Order: sequence, then C-alpha cells, then structure tokens
Amino acid sequence: MHHSSKQTYRARWLLPIDGDPIPNGMIVVDSGIMTLIRPFQDSQVEGDLVDLGDVGILPGLVNAHTHLEFSDLAQPIGQAGMELADWIREVIATRGMVDTDTRQKHVLKGHAEATGSGTQLIADIVTTPLETIPRNTIAFAEVLGLSQARGDERMAQAEQHLEKNASPDLQRRPAAISPHAPYSTPLPLLNRCIETAKRLQVLLAMHVAESPAERELLNHGTGPFAESLHALGLPVDQFFPWAAPSPLVHLIDLLGEAPRTLIVHGNDLNESEIQRIASHPNCSVVYCPRTHHFFGHSQHPVAELQAAGINVALGTDSRASNPDLNLWSEAQHLLRHRQDLSPTQVLRMATANGAEALGRSTTHGRLAVGMPANFITVATQADRVDQLWSDFSSNSSSSARPAPHN
Repeated sequence: MHHSSKQTYRARWLLPIDGDPIPNGMIVVDSGIMTLIRPFQDSQVEGDLVDLGDVGILPGLVNAHTHLEFSDLAQPIGQAGMELADWIREVIATRGMVDTDTRQKHVLKGHAEATGSGTQLIADIVTTPLETIPRNTIAFAEVLGLSQARGDERMAQAEQHLEKNASPDLQRRPAAISPHAPYSTPLPLLNRCIETAKRLQVLLAMHVAESPAERELLNHGTGPFAESLHALGLPVDQFFPWAAPSPLVHLIDLLGEAPRTLIVHGNDLNESEIQRIASHPNCSVVYCPRTHHFFGHSQHPVAELQAAGINVALGTDSRASNPDLNLWSEAQHLLRHRQDLSPTQVLRMATANGAEALGRSTTHGRLAVGMPANFITVATQADRVDQLWSDFSSNSSSSARPAPHN
C-alpha cells in the first residue's frame, strides 16, 4: 500500500508549548518533519489526512530522571513516608548483586513502559556496564564509592561507557555521567566526574538536597545518613562534615562547572541555594513529584525555582519509589496538587524544559515547524481551554499515548 511522504494530522486541540493551545488544529508532516502548524483549513491539507478526533496533540514527553534498572519491581520498596537513608539501606539489601544481562532486561522493560505512555526522551541513571542503550535514551553512568577501590572501579566503568558511546555530535550523544549523591560520592570523586564531563563535553546529573538528613550529614557529619553509612561499615568521619561553610552552595558551584548539569530532586533547597543555581544557567533542576510525595517531604520549592528563572524538568525516578514510569501521571499529580503552578508551566516542565535540560531542544519538547514530528495524543472532549486543563488533570493516565504515524 503506497503512502505519501506527507500527512496532515487533525485534532480537537494542538498544544505547541511555545504559544497558546490551538482549537481544531492541524499539523502537516513531510518525511517526518513538521512543516505547518495552524488552525484546520481544508485548503491547507497535504498528503493523507489523518483525523485523530477528540484528542490534544502534544510533543512527546521528556523524562529527565529515572532509573530503569528497577523496572522489574511490582511496587515501591519500603513504606511511604520512611526516612530516605533507611530506604536506601533497604534498596541495597533488596537488590543485592544483579548481573549485567538481568539489568539490561529490566532497562528494556522500563523503556517499553515509559515509551508506551507517551515519553519520547529519557535520562536514565545506569549501573555500568550496559550493553545496549535503548533509543531516545541518554544513559548516565552512575559513579559512587566511599572506599577508594569502589570509587576507582565505578569511575573506570563510567569512562569506558562514555568512550564506547562517544559521538562527535553533542546533540546525539547517548552517554553521560552521574556522580550519585553527596552522601555517596566524596568530593575528590565528584571532581573527577566533573573533569570528565568537561573533557568529553557530556551531560552530568547528581541527586542533590534530597532530604534534611543529607544537609545534616554535610554540615555536621551526624543524623540518619551518618547512622546508615556507619551501619554499612563506611568511613563517615573521613568524608563528613564537609569543610565548606555552606556545603550545598559549594556543591552547586562545582556542578556549575560541568557543560550542562541536572540537579535531581532538590526537595530541600533553601533560598540562598536557589539563587546560587540561578547564577549557573547551564544547571536545571529535575523534580520527581510522585517520588517526592512517596517520601512525604515538605512542599517542593518548584514555584520558587521557577520564579528565580531556573529551568525545571520532570522525572519519574524509579519503580523503587514510584508506582510506574508514566510521566503523564507526574504532570497530572501537579495539575491536581499544585494549584500555584499554571497548567502551561506544568506541561512545559513535562516537555520543553526536559528537552532543554538534556540539550535536545532542537529535536524534542515542542511542536514547531522544522522539528521532527515527535508527538503524542491525550484524550479530551474540551471546547474551551479551561475545560482542556480539567480534562488533562482528570482523565485516566493511560490517555497519553504515542500518535499513530504512517
């Protein structure tokens, strides 16, 4: 059956992200590239007309932080509201050693789950080695180790991962680096990660300001994290507290040296730390709403981050702290629970902001002429914009799905 290289998609709504929602809109696609986006007009139809009906067309969603290797879990580890440091010990105990083949299977399973619910670009934190990086995925090699031997081993594996997946095209580079967190990655090891990111011009991601217990460890060398690390037999006094007067401000300045940095979670950031992030325009914050909710943290400073001009993207974290990998459910959680954020801000966090955080703004996150037709559909019967937001927040999360492409 012959298909024209051109299609015209029609839908009840188009949501370009840059610009207002368009009722009864059309998108002309030529060889996979969007060439026209406007209100529907018969005379402008090119090629086959594909009427998608009662849906909004959105750019594919961007999951700016996940750990796909936990995708075999049927439900989160531990209990909702538990202390993060205790949860991490439980994760370590539950997981044990997983071999490379099994880990690869879990990654591919999670990738299928995420892409099946409308996600089209994924930032995945991986335990290296990883044989195959799934398409539309940036695989961040995780580096950690409070013992010299463990840190050296993870660093060497990360460097192999980056060399194996090198690409001269920065926009297409599928590999990146992730010093895990300030409680697991001592400063000398963190500095090695930052130097590597600079030398190879790759993205860097780190879990930062996840909980008040992290702050207590860095400032005083005490608290739940110190107790957990002691219990694991790790040399707490060797690394904590940090010598810097404001450890998290110092950390943000270090992270700002990398070419492009994702500060993940940021649940416990204070005003001075938010201002410091704002002074590094190459830094984005990734907020994982349902994981934040699982741990029962106090209200996330997402509104303050945005008011400071910081790029905030969304992630799902992993199935170890989240019921699924559906990024649309993260957006819906915010539409329902954070009335202080406008619906347009929430959609931007789920799309364009994630693409910006990952350096993929020219290929993902917006509906725009000249960009690839990476779009999805979300069911809606709305006639007005306020109804559209109401539909988006209340429809089942399975209503976000990849658009049918000829």
